[in-house]
Amino acid sequence: MTGNRRWVLITAIAPVAWGSYYFVTAHALPSGEPFWGAAIRALPAGLVLMAFSRRLPQGAWWWRSAVLALLNVVAFFTLAYLAAQLLPSSIATSVMALAPVALAGFGWALAGERPTAMMSLGAVLGLGGVLLVVGLGTGRLDWWGVAAALTAMLLNAIASVLSKRWADGPRPLDIAAWHVTIGGLVLVAIAAVVEGAPLPVDGVGIAAYAYVALVVTALANWAWFTGLSRLPAGTVGVIGLLNPVTGILLGTLAAGELLAWPQWIGIALVLGGILVATGALSPRARPA
Repeated sequence: MTGNRRWVLITAIAPVAWGSYYFVTAHALPSGEPFWGAAIRALPAGLVLMAFSRRLPQGAWWWRSAVLALLNVVAFFTLAYLAAQLLPSSIATSVMALAPVALAGFGWALAGERPTAMMSLGAVLGLGGVLLVVGLGTGRLDWWGVAAALTAMLLNAIASVLSKRWADGPRPLDIAAWHVTIGGLVLVAIAAVVEGAPLPVDGVGIAAYAYVALVVTALANWAWFTGLSRLPAGTVGVIGLLNPVTGILLGTLAAGELLAWPQWIGIALVLGGILVATGALSPRARPA
């Protein structure tokens, strides 16, 4: 159980970092440049990961890395940037909170991981908590933004499960380095053709890009793929519920917004759901 807690804590780095992404993007980065926003996030992160990996793909991992790059970087990063510009951070992160259902479903279909009763209970508690957290005062929504966030979440879930199914030798660090770098190179080419030169940014924008690339992408991808290599996909998905909780808390602390008591109950339910799902794991509860 101690070992499992270690992997749970490492995995939690990713959704906490991702929960801050929408707020940072909406408040510090230029709008109207989804491809450059995704490219500047991806390529520096990929190069940093490659510096630590110091390995190149072998055999099937060339095309596997290309598939993961298409799903989890080119498409996901671009759609996530759009969602961050079109939606309040609480709404964007709440859509991502559907990840436990998607990960558990794709994990069952693609990796043979049947969700346990405790894992399912944890997901239900967590999703109920998210509904309480983001269900108040949302106002009128941009449904293009909702569609972008929903599609991004589904593509990320597919890529995450595929990486588990293909985990036959490379380290999680290698998998993250290869596909993020490939995706970053593709995004730079697309951005240059479609959007031209990137818009200039001030010191705040430079700091925001550095944070998004190094923490939200490089560190978070390493943590996420490490968790996927050690824990069932459904459990990792429940841990991902920290994403919307982080978004709500960051908005509260940064913007001085007040949370109603149902929202605090919702946060407690999310954390309780994570504890239920991950506490059900025994040392022998390994991926199928």
